[in-house]
Amino acid sequence: MAQIPEKPCRVIVAGCGNMAHAWIRDALQRADCRLVGLVDLNREAARAMADKYHLPDAVIGQDLAEVLRQTRASLVFNLAIPAAHRSIALTAFAAGCAVMSEKPLAASLAEADEMIQAARTAGVSFSIMQNRRFLKQIRAFRQLIASGTIGQPGAINADFYLGPHFGGFRDLMDSPLLLDMAIHTFDQARFILRADAQSVTCHEFNPPGSWYQGNASAIAIFTMSDGSVFCYRGSWCSIGCPTSWEADWRGSRSQGTAVWDGRVMPCADLLKPTPAGQSAAFIPEVVRVETPVVWTGREGHDGCLDELFDALLSGRPAETDAADNRNSLAMVMAAIESARTGTRVRID
Repeated sequence: MAQIPEKPCRVIVAGCGNMAHAWIRDALQRADCRLVGLVDLNREAARAMADKYHLPDAVIGQDLAEVLRQTRASLVFNLAIPAAHRSIALTAFAAGCAVMSEKPLAASLAEADEMIQAARTAGVSFSIMQNRRFLKQIRAFRQLIASGTIGQPGAINADFYLGPHFGGFRDLMDSPLLLDMAIHTFDQARFILRADAQSVTCHEFNPPGSWYQGNASAIAIFTMSDGSVFCYRGSWCSIGCPTSWEADWRGSRSQGTAVWDGRVMPCADLLKPTPAGQSAAFIPEVVRVETPVVWTGREGHDGCLDELFDALLSGRPAETDAADNRNSLAMVMAAIESARTGTRVRID
């Protein structure tokens, strides 16, 4: 069991880019959280955040270790670019400080393993923001799949097509879609199926008209531990007809199909039993099944932060604990390796 910080948690924000706004807004609404420091290599970015959110007493700095010493913080929000996640996390753990991190967990599996082990050695919590698990629609879709209503495992597909112009580091990444965004959809697949990936075959490419330097599109086929196949098709430079950020899902099983477009509540078509003495129709009849709301907590970023703080302050692993989230990162890294080598890659 990880050590439980005193309330309110004294929090440092490490990385004051655009991602920090949602974390800071959420933190300021919490009675169990107090923002005491802001760290960024660009001191002016940290100062601007302090001014925007009226944090005159927050310590501003470029050196996380020094700000940790000055503030005696118990929690770090790790919001820097993926390449900096390791150094920030290890510095926090060395100070006996818990970490809540933006995805992806790390820039490599080796770095992820080092960070997870360092957190265990320090006896502190280490969890990841996977906010797309915390929606009433995905919770209902997961329950529909898990209930067995539409039968035994078959295939689940996710389509993700958007065209955001971020600028900055994403435009320069070798695999911007797979490394920076697909982690969300891959983690959703694990969550929905309650299963882990066993192997993947992936083709990654950069289509004409892309404004990314690296490959902004990919198709990946995973075999999953529940016996199903997960197919991902995605692009981050798609013009028109966008999917939702949560992707467009279709789960086919032995007795029916469930669909969720990422926007409205999911539903399913269930095979209608053939009356005795009649042969099956050429196209089998189905009956529509609606799904009840099974999630009553806050949604999205707020809901995930609620889970992370509840776990931290009760000394239990979070649903998106880093050790579990490593399995989602492993899907990303295996997909990139498969695309690079042109081979099917097993996922350990």
